[in-house]
Amino acid sequence: MYIHLGGEKVIRSSELIAIFDISIEKSSKVSKQFILHSGQDKKLERIGEEEAKSIVVTKNTVYYSPISSSTLKKRAKILFEI
Repeated sequence: MYIHLGGEKVIRSSELIAIFDISIEKSSKVSKQFILHSGQDKKLERIGEEEAKSIVVTKNTVYYSPISSSTLKKRAKILFEI
């Protein structure tokens, strides 16, 4: 199964590790460091031109998604219930 992250980006549901609201980036030192290291390792990808609303962590990449974390979580939950 697949999850649409916004724009033209779709990932396999089996690759999904976590979905966070963008506010975690500002409120947690650990998440700031994680994002910084992901960017340095070139494993950080911004989807589209819109403002990011969520951070999606997969096995290989971290995505800034313009879709809210609650919407993405609903999409993921539907897939895991099937």
